[in-house]
Amino acid sequence: MPFSAPPPASGEPYVLSASLDNARHLSSLLRAVHFQDHATCFATASGLRVTVEDAKCIQANAFIQAEIFQEFAVQEESVMFRINLSVLLDCLTIFGTSSLPGTSTALRMCYRGYGYPLMLFLEEGGVVTVCKINTQEPEELLDFDFCSTKVVNKIILQSEGLREAFAELDMTSEVLQITMSPDKPYFRLSTFGNAGSAHLDYPRDSDLMEAFHCNQTQTNRYKISLLKPSTKALALSCKVSIRTDAQGFLSLQYMIRNEDGQICFVEYYCCPDENVTEAEL
Repeated sequence: MPFSAPPPASGEPYVLSASLDNARHLSSLLRAVHFQDHATCFATASGLRVTVEDAKCIQANAFIQAEIFQEFAVQEESVMFRINLSVLLDCLTIFGTSSLPGTSTALRMCYRGYGYPLMLFLEEGGVVTVCKINTQEPEELLDFDFCSTKVVNKIILQSEGLREAFAELDMTSEVLQITMSPDKPYFRLSTFGNAGSAHLDYPRDSDLMEAFHCNQTQTNRYKISLLKPSTKALALSCKVSIRTDAQGFLSLQYMIRNEDGQICFVEYYCCPDENVTEAEL
């Protein structure tokens, strides 16, 4: 079981404290959004959100609900800080990425507030390691404003269907074209690589299709270089929700079940490729 962290030396309370029996539950989710060195952490009573962005074109969010933790306490309405995600992952896996059968790394995570480091207490096999990671001023994050009322098309696929697609399509293509339609081809993925055009169609009654809600035909292209980081989350997930809004912004929400059967989510938002004209589509 996770141990109790010592009280702050100054007597100041922690604004965030959390403990996990198995640090892998956290590190595997963070790896799924680790395509840039820095991340913004946002904690509320409902849980922890870790956000990574690149070039104002793509945003990834890992959501770790409070129920996943054995203890999760936030003393303010919200707690926010920026951190080096590469360093955080190195610390979480300081005992190695694969534990011996029957063993796991227990984690206690504490943060005293603005200007203080994030403290990690990691214990495995009676050995305790303490890590202090400097935190930074959080930067303003992109707001994709992806509320459910603005979603035009939405489908839910079993993840194996999308994994097969990424394996079959020509990834020498600069873009992935996604067509979603209430009529045929329903859901089509297209690439335009060195070997020519390739298309992969999913009928709405496919065994892989769990939900199909398409209101209008949309065809949008997205840079494959922006989508590639999301394959880390795809590899871990069991289902994926694919949504688009009227402007063609894409949301990929991956449902991930950890070793204990608990559900977490990783979501990627991606801008459409602005270099593509309607005539090209």
